[in-house]
Amino acid sequence: MVEILSRYWWAFVVRGILAILFGILACAWPGITIVTLVILFGAYILIDGILLIVKAIAHWSGKEDRWFLLLQGLLGVGIGIITLVAPGVTAVVLILYIAAWSLATGVLEIAAAVRLRMEIKGEGWMMVGGIASILFALLLMLFPGAGALGLLWLIAAYAIIFGVALVILGFKLRSHHAM
Repeated sequence: MVEILSRYWWAFVVRGILAILFGILACAWPGITIVTLVILFGAYILIDGILLIVKAIAHWSGKEDRWFLLLQGLLGVGIGIITLVAPGVTAVVLILYIAAWSLATGVLEIAAAVRLRMEIKGEGWMMVGGIASILFALLLMLFPGAGALGLLWLIAAYAIIFGVALVILGFKLRSHHAM
């Protein structure tokens, strides 16, 4: 396996450099990056929805779950179109979705901590986690733009770290290939 990978060491380096560049550009132009990511997401969902519709129709008589596939495809096409027409709204909705999930999780964590207080010690930490989840949700709901920017920075940091790892791996593979 190492021999096969070492033949293409340069591909790891190129992928790493591209990831690093993406991370740097995402930090330099966050507004453009968020819209671009949302548009790519919309295009993906639209194409996926179309393919699901084609699959549902092509195998109409042979599939029991054809209605599920068709509905899923129609939903994908609809969300894809909405995303491409209004990318800014989609970014805010995604952040609000994350906030709603965090709020629900926080409430459930607090409820579980209250129920567990008689049975285990340390349930207070679950309560703290629930409160933190609720506070996080409230911050996202009050400042969705900052949440989107924070998510973008997380993606950018990941891209840079992953890119550096790929470049290092590529050069290590290169040194192995030369042997």
